[in-house]
Amino acid sequence: MAEPSATTTDGASDRTELIPRADQPLPTGADKTASVQALFDTIAPRYDLVNRIMTFRMDVGWRRRALDMLGLAAGARVLDLASGTGDLAAEMTARGLVPVGADLSFGMLAAAPNPFPRVQADGVALPFPNGALDGATCGFALRNFTDLDATIAELARVIRPGGRMALLEVAEPPNPIMAFGHGIYFGKVVPVIGGLLSNGRAYAYLPRSVAYLPDPPELLAMVERSGFRDVDRTLLSGGIAQLITATRVL
Repeated sequence: MAEPSATTTDGASDRTELIPRADQPLPTGADKTASVQALFDTIAPRYDLVNRIMTFRMDVGWRRRALDMLGLAAGARVLDLASGTGDLAAEMTARGLVPVGADLSFGMLAAAPNPFPRVQADGVALPFPNGALDGATCGFALRNFTDLDATIAELARVIRPGGRMALLEVAEPPNPIMAFGHGIYFGKVVPVIGGLLSNGRAYAYLPRSVAYLPDPPELLAMVERSGFRDVDRTLLSGGIAQLITATRVL
């Protein structure tokens, strides 16, 4: 595991100013990378608790569905990109898969309760050889990458031909009434829950970060042109989450 450096949780509160306030524009480039790193270092200690509460534990089922659709046999080596505290990695281990995690935030990696191989790394520069992995997952982090196109291309590089990928992310429900209610909950209620249990500034930023996501057709096109086929998008729980699956071209 990487040693703590500028990304340790020591003094994480001193870097809260890197997380944009609600009245500040969303950061781009290197500023975004620094914001994301500071944000997740800050919320790492109670990340799992807040997730369970604000999703009513639906996130557990979403992760299981992602691994169902990943469709890899026991013994497969699977990268969990933006692995956080290791929820997906723990489920992989229970299924006989061999997880390896990578996350920009050392605080998140350090907070993982279950031991599994993991490394601190940016999604655009993964420390794995070409084709070294049988598959990859990513749980609700696509909007956090500074260069999503380059990150998906990097996933294509490290996944072997014929390997599989499953990417979870938030989505907007297609039903307008549900979309209205979800918008209020995600934009207004979630920041309150996060503020009470963790860090209000961080959880006010997270709903705003959805603006970074490409529209679904562009996201699917991005995956396909990076070197994947059989690209599919599945809506979960009425469309409040989405699952992108694909197979690495031979």
